[in-house]
Amino acid sequence: MADFQRTFGIIKPDAVSKKVAGQIIARIEESGLSVVAMKRMQLDTETAQGFYAVHKERPFFGELVSFMTSGPVVALVMEGDDAIKRWRDLMGPTNSEEAPAGTLRGDFGTDIEQNAVHGSDAPETAKLEISYFFNASEIQALVEALP
Repeated sequence: MADFQRTFGIIKPDAVSKKVAGQIIARIEESGLSVVAMKRMQLDTETAQGFYAVHKERPFFGELVSFMTSGPVVALVMEGDDAIKRWRDLMGPTNSEEAPAGTLRGDFGTDIEQNAVHGSDAPETAKLEISYFFNASEIQALVEALP
């Protein structure tokens, strides 16, 4: 039996600047996941540092924050059966150079940093990341709307 889940994703500045956000959203929907919340925003340094705080001791932290504040992003909440795994499979490996064609990172990413998309890796992370960017009233659950 599939596990109905909600997950979080970001279409990163590289993909937004390449004007492929719409293609990425279409591929999410084609995969069977439902987008239940979405907003385009410009991250400031404080927001990016807070979101990526888990990496603050890593040598790439400054570059990551710089990149994530370099242009607009699109934050997304998706839901569906096994949403976390399905979103991670659709994204492909973190390093776009290793991501196969047909994955979002393989098709739209450049390297390990400019890899087009971010996604939650576990139910706990998804819950935390969703609440970082969205309040409950911004999420339009599709399941509850069905007859």
